[in-house]
Order: sequence, then structure tokens, then C-alpha cells
Amino acid sequence: MNTTRPSRPKGKDSRNEARSFKKEGRASASSAKRPPQRKNAQPIGLPVRKAALQLLEAVLRQGLPLEQVIGRITQGLKQNADRALVHALAAAVLRWCHDLDQLIDSATAKPLAPDVKARMVLRMALAQKLVLKQPAHVAIATVLPLVDGGPRRLVHGVYGSLDRREGVALPEYPTLPDETAYRWEKAWGEPMLAAASRALAEQPPVDLTLKNPEETAFWQEKLSGESLFLGHIRLPEGHPPIAELAGYQEGSWWVQDISASLAARLLGKGENRTILDLCAAPGGKTMQLASQGWQVTAVDIAAKRLTRLHDNLKRMGLSAEVVTADLADYTPKEAVDAILLDAPCSASGIFRRHPDVLYRVSSRIIIDMAEQQKKLLHRASQWVKKGGKLVYAVCSLEPEEGEAVIRDFLAHHSDYRIDSLEKETLPAGLSPSEEGWLRILPENLAEKGGNDGFFIAYFTRYDEKEAK
Repeated sequence: MNTTRPSRPKGKDSRNEARSFKKEGRASASSAKRPPQRKNAQPIGLPVRKAALQLLEAVLRQGLPLEQVIGRITQGLKQNADRALVHALAAAVLRWCHDLDQLIDSATAKPLAPDVKARMVLRMALAQKLVLKQPAHVAIATVLPLVDGGPRRLVHGVYGSLDRREGVALPEYPTLPDETAYRWEKAWGEPMLAAASRALAEQPPVDLTLKNPEETAFWQEKLSGESLFLGHIRLPEGHPPIAELAGYQEGSWWVQDISASLAARLLGKGENRTILDLCAAPGGKTMQLASQGWQVTAVDIAAKRLTRLHDNLKRMGLSAEVVTADLADYTPKEAVDAILLDAPCSASGIFRRHPDVLYRVSSRIIIDMAEQQKKLLHRASQWVKKGGKLVYAVCSLEPEEGEAVIRDFLAHHSDYRIDSLEKETLPAGLSPSEEGWLRILPENLAEKGGNDGFFIAYFTRYDEKEAK
């Protein structure tokens, strides 16, 4: 067994989480000095652990997206620190789930069922101790109230056995789930797997897109960040909360991963031309296009997420027409100069920020998403003027949702041709493929803090005779 201890969580948020856990530890250790609690009183930290358990069960048993359910599950927690702890604990379990299970299975005579509560609670206890660095006695004491009777004794016994065992530790980097590892190694090779594992071990950095790229040097100095290319800032570790940073209230920038920012950047200056931003919410690309001078119509089916887009546009001092509609039913009044289709996808490329996707995405989901993407791309292609531009993008690491969709599209649309991307238009470390599209993998910017996985293809529409 690799006994290298994992690195400590980085960044101010992680340090705050660690301090909160330590405070809980001190409170728990000193509880013997206090008067006995009333029978209906909850042990210190129990509401947080209850919420974390509910969140993990929603993801691992029901297959629900973490971000979709966390608000509902944590709504009873009044303190921001408590809600942050719920997310931190659930994320720690999801990042290291395979390796936590290996430890648990090494201490039981028979493997526990994957979805049994005892296993889930043991994952939480071990994650608190080994990942979040909580004192051993606190890590187990705060989760035992989640199980009663026999399971309680089982959890306590397995945890105690591991706690007493010398050299128990997690590997240096998390092990990816088997199905995910199989798909990615088959598609991209072993080096990509190693890079993905390293990326999963740490919280990713925060990237900003500037409203005015010409102010890059100013904001780089002001925010003590790093710029990987014009209009981009990567914040340093331990930065203050986003809403407290200079430039936030004034609308000088917004948060957007560097990979996600490239699709709109490739379209360049709008010069008052018309564009449809399809599947637009929560609006990062809409704001980019508006700031680049495009007349933007942003379309999305999710009214609630479009509310956030309205708020962001107001803060940024930007304007766009926002339409709530299903693309299967939507048709624009007239053809437009360009379309950006950020298609619904498996979202496997954002696993660093949302490790739950590693357990929700299956081959069946990928196939279904690819069929939907082909239909949406075909439908959108009919709305582009001759000579206009079409950009297709997905935050997916699955070739079925990227390369395969584009090959199918080109085989059925002779009026479209791929525009080869110029390497000079991309951040150092990223290069277009021989076919002209852009595939972004976890290892591309690893030395600079990494990036989300992405796929982008850029087309021009021609008259069919001209295309031939």
C-alpha cells in the first residue's frame, strides 16, 4: 500500500474549513466538562453530518447532481460555515471514494454493500480524518449518531481497527472509478488518466474573464493573479471571497474557467452583428459575446438559471435579449450572423469542480447525450446566414460527444467547413488538432494549475456549390 500522505487542502476556503473542524474537535473533546445534554439535544456537528450523508446518498444512490440538491439539503443550516462544511465533506468522499472503500474493505470480514449506510458513514469518518485532517476521535464521534444498533457497533469497530493500524493513509492521488478510468484510458491513454487523478486531488484555481481585455495588466497586479493570455486572470491561492474582491461590484470581470471562455473568444469582435447563444445559462459566454460587441440573443430552457443570467448582465452593465425556450421548439425570427451552441452534455470535463459527475456519468448517458447533441447541432445549423459562423462546444471528455458528433455533422452538412484554429489565438499549452478542432485534456495546463476538459469546433457556412 502506498502510505504517502495526501497534501493538505489549499486555499483560504479550505483553511477556514480546517479551522472549523478543529473548533468542532475542541468542542467535542471538552464536552465531558459540560452538563449532560438534554435527550432531545443534537450532538455538536450532527446537522452538518446529516446533511452531508443526505447529499452523498442523493449522488451515489439516486444519481442526482450535487449542485442540484445541495441547496435544498442545506437550507436548514443557518451558518455559511456549516453549509461549506457539508460541501467540503461530501466532496472529500467523492474525490477519494474508491480509496476510502479499499481501506474499509481491508478491515471487514465480508465487503459491505456499496450503498449500505454503514459504508457511507465510514467513508465520511475516514474522509474527515485522512482528507480534512480532523482529530481521529472527533471524526468518528461526529458520525456515530447517524447509525443505531448493530450498524453503530460495526462502524465503530471498523473505524477503530483502521485507526489502530500503523501506516494507514490514502494514496498520493485519488483512484478514478473503474468505468471512468476504462473509458478515458481507451480514448486518451494512460498519461491522461494520471493527469486526471492529479487534478482530482486538489481544489481547482479560480479563473476570471475580464470585461475589457485591455485591462489585463491592471487587474493582474490589482488581484495579485496570473494571466495565461489577454483577458484572463487566475487568482492566487487563499484569495478573499469572490464578492469581496476589487472589481466584482463594479462589473469588471466574472468567474469562468479558462477552457469555458475559449468558445466565445474565438468569435472575436461582434461589430454589432447578431448571434444566438444557445443553452446559454448561467451566462458566462453571453457576457463575453456582449462585451465583444455582439447583439446577443441568449436562449435556455431553464427559467431559474436565466434569472442568474439577468442578474449577472445587470452587474456587468451589459445587455442581451434573454429567451426562455426549449430548442426543440424554438425558431429565431431570422437567420443570424453566428451561433454558439454550448450543448447539453455529460459534463465529465468539470470533474475537478464537481466530482459527483464521476459517479453519475455512464456509457448509456453518453450515448443518449450524443444523440441529443447531433439533433441540436443540425437544428442550429439551419439558422446561420451564408458566410456566418457556428461554434459547437461541450464540457465533456468523451469523444462520442465531441469528435464523433462533428464527424457526423460534416458527413451530413456539405455547406459547412471546419475553420482551422490558429495556435496564436490560444493560451500557451493548447493547440488545435490536425482536423482543426480543439480538444482540451486535464494535462494541457497542469503546470499552471490545470483546466476543465472541453471540446470546441468552429465552422463557416458556405453556399453548397462554393463549399464543394
